Amino acid sequence: MRSRLISITASAAAFLALLLGAAKMATARPQLHDYLSDEEAGKIREAATPSDRIKLYMSFAEDRLTKFDYELNRTAAERDRSEVLNGLLHGYEGCMDDASDEIDDATRTQADIKVALKLMDEKSKSFLSRLQKYSKKGRYLSDYSDTLQDAIDSTTDAISAVADAQKTMLPAVVRRKQ
Repeated sequence: MRSRLISITASAAAFLALLLGAAKMATARPQLHDYLSDEEAGKIREAATPSDRIKLYMSFAEDRLTKFDYELNRTAAERDRSEVLNGLLHGYEGCMDDASDEIDDATRTQADIKVALKLMDEKSKSFLSRLQKYSKKGRYLSDYSDTLQDAIDSTTDAISAVADAQKTMLPAVVRRKQ
């Protein structure tokens, strides 16, 4: 009788552990990235091609820089301005890094991303120029200087990734008339 009770208790404990594990998996939603809104993450998931995802990441990065500029030039006093500025730069950096990752994936799968590369090249150079201006004479620079340097590094890396991809991309297929 006692061995049967121990067996039932062990079975109940195993079942409880299994149930708790399943509950954790059910509540854990897979998150794309912490710096993207739910709407942005949905757009990334729905994008059919690496080219579309690169364009979206560049759009999101531009949005972060525009918001950064707005927050930086606001005259109203704000307690958490430093956190807001650093958060926007962190989000920008994440977008640039993910766009670069998409380039790597597209190069590996030989997807056509020429249009997206051209867009990313133009925007990245523009972004770098803006970021470098902030590093020279930005308001509240001491509050976000480390994050700004990370964003500059990420942008420089993205520009290099674009240049490398443009060199290694296969030429477009040209169909000849017969």
